[in-house]
Amino acid sequence: MAWGETAGPRSRAVAGAIAAAGRRAGLVLPRGIAVRLAQAHRLLAQWAAAEAGPGRLMPWVPVGFGTGIALYFAAEREPAWWASAILTSGLVIAAVAARRRPFGFPLAVVAAALAAGFLVATLRTKAVDHPVLRRASFGIAVTGFVETREERERSDRIVVAVHSINGPRLDQQLERVRVAVRKGRAPPVGSFVSFTARLTPPLPPLRPGGYDFARDFYFKRLGATGFVTGVVRIEAPPETAPSLRRRLSAAVDGLRDGIDARIRAAVGGDAGVIASALITGKRDAISTPVNEAMYVSSLGHVLSISGYHMAVVAGVVFFAVRGLLALVPGLALRRPIKKWAAAAALPVAGFYLVLSGAEVATQRAFLMTAVVLVGVMVDRRALTLRTLAIAALTVMVLAPETIVHPSFQMSFAATLALVAVYDRGLPGPVAGRDTSRVGRAALWGVREILALLVASLVAGAATTPFAAYHFHRLAPFGVVANLLAMPIVSAFVMPAGLLGLVALPFGFDAPLWHLMGVGVGWMTAVAQWVAALPGAVGHVSAFGIDALLPGTAGLVVICLLRTPLRWSGIGFVALAILVALRTPLPDVLVAADGSSLAVRGRDGRLQILKGGDGFAVREWLAADGDERVATDSTLGQGFACDPDGCVARLADGARVAVARTPDAIADDCVRAVLVLTSRTAPPACAAFVIDREAVRRQGAMALYRIGDSWRVESARPQRLDRPWARPASVPTPAAAGSSRPAPRDATPRRDDLEADD
Repeated sequence: MAWGETAGPRSRAVAGAIAAAGRRAGLVLPRGIAVRLAQAHRLLAQWAAAEAGPGRLMPWVPVGFGTGIALYFAAEREPAWWASAILTSGLVIAAVAARRRPFGFPLAVVAAALAAGFLVATLRTKAVDHPVLRRASFGIAVTGFVETREERERSDRIVVAVHSINGPRLDQQLERVRVAVRKGRAPPVGSFVSFTARLTPPLPPLRPGGYDFARDFYFKRLGATGFVTGVVRIEAPPETAPSLRRRLSAAVDGLRDGIDARIRAAVGGDAGVIASALITGKRDAISTPVNEAMYVSSLGHVLSISGYHMAVVAGVVFFAVRGLLALVPGLALRRPIKKWAAAAALPVAGFYLVLSGAEVATQRAFLMTAVVLVGVMVDRRALTLRTLAIAALTVMVLAPETIVHPSFQMSFAATLALVAVYDRGLPGPVAGRDTSRVGRAALWGVREILALLVASLVAGAATTPFAAYHFHRLAPFGVVANLLAMPIVSAFVMPAGLLGLVALPFGFDAPLWHLMGVGVGWMTAVAQWVAALPGAVGHVSAFGIDALLPGTAGLVVICLLRTPLRWSGIGFVALAILVALRTPLPDVLVAADGSSLAVRGRDGRLQILKGGDGFAVREWLAADGDERVATDSTLGQGFACDPDGCVARLADGARVAVARTPDAIADDCVRAVLVLTSRTAPPACAAFVIDREAVRRQGAMALYRIGDSWRVESARPQRLDRPWARPASVPTPAAAGSSRPAPRDATPRRDDLEADD
């Protein structure tokens, strides 16, 4: 009802009720205002009824399911699966009982989905339960089968399914370990190997609120990481014949290695590595400068085989098969060639999944593509919010842990926003009946450019909160990079790669790999040019989940609602921005092993005393929105050091001390407000002390100065007890200021976390 319309009987009754309520509250509302409020109430009720109508519930089910999974990971202690099962059963029964209620039924279904997500995550953790190393161990003798092999820039890395494991101080019989080996020394997949290694627990968060690598490794069934201290020996396996799974893994890896070698023989340098990455998924050998430029320019999503790559592969096959069948009039007129083309594209997408290594992001992309292709075969719209909901539910049921990974969040956020925009239609020029062929071609080009521009803007805006939360940066020129590079990748690089695969068995693949390399060279040139532009990296200081949640809610509301109620999502986004801007920065940061310390000085920047944990220093700088790098020689200028320890000053001039000797501890307890030491602190110390026991219990810490006291946030709170974060899982503390390096394998690269679209 428009505001100017005369109020009907129902509106007058509501207005009377509003006026009466105002009088009871001591307010006298003019009749005009009461009528306006009644009209607004009725309009909101109409919108709410439309949102709860038939067909509008399905997209909200994965939202509730994912919220349940997120609540599971937020729990401090491992929930009991039977309690979750009882709750889920009760809510499902309640949803069935409320099926005839227009508003109660949607709420009951979403509540049941939430409980189901919590239950599925609980059961998943129980299903993957395995031992996890609790403290660093040296001289560990390991035998087992190589399951995966990765080539990296400076070393190689293998995952070994353990057959036997022995060593001093080893009190867990691990099932799988990941170790770094010398460059070019990684044995082939399927080999039975033996070696001696130094093993460390999976990496805990580097700061409170940081990404939990240990949780990620737990669901990958990895019990420890480390590096080989000698040589890797290939031996005869203890069983007479390898299992079918290992034979298939070895065959697939051999195929991937063969294709990788052919591509890199035809295309040298980073272009060859990236071309191979787009086909085989082997992207770890990309040099650090190019790798960094790709992510700074917002083209990093191309390096991880995901939704974009799977869509291009399936799309090329689909349109090629359909076009060839359309050349036969008898088939085109009498047979469902569109369904046949979808049926042909589906196994090709499955082959691409296997060939690329079947990583989690690729599995998710294949599921999404499969849902779309099956929809075509059963006469359903190819890409809708319902299709996306089914794909999201499938992924979360199979691997609920992916919901906390940035790749899941960013890929589905981008897809959700794109589907919502395209579902409402894109404005653009349309050719008329009298438009010439040249004019039609020009209008087609304009529409394609407009579509690419809109896609880049929409996907970039949708993924911005997650990129800022996980990686503490924005890509101001990401649209420019995608506009310049992605048409070449879509129309030139990927089709050349597919043709190269087809020509490879016949020996005519080299020219196609060369063409693919030319296109990749253009893409990397664009990435490096954009990355070199002034202001190409927008640094953002870290904020917490309390800002990410309303931002996510705003995105979901804007994309899923159809009525003007969707614009309420802007309020959620505004709240997220406000909370993020008001997030305080820590005054002191302590590394998980106690070897590195950061103090915020008078200039507002961190002064860092670097120890063995260089990766923590890089994470601290990124989370602080600091443009400096970990190798910057000016980082430690705020510290004054001698053999007894080091001292730095806070913004208010108070002293923070690192004490290495008993005499230094006694002196610093009197003169400093905070003391970090690898020793046991005396009980009568007047300063706030972080000693080795505190580091052992709590891991990495962030401290906030509040008056004369401290508020401490820890990455591993004492009350936290999860399978991947037991109280004793933090590393053994090193001496403060120690220069002992961390194992190279314990230092992930950016692409271990980076997202795809």
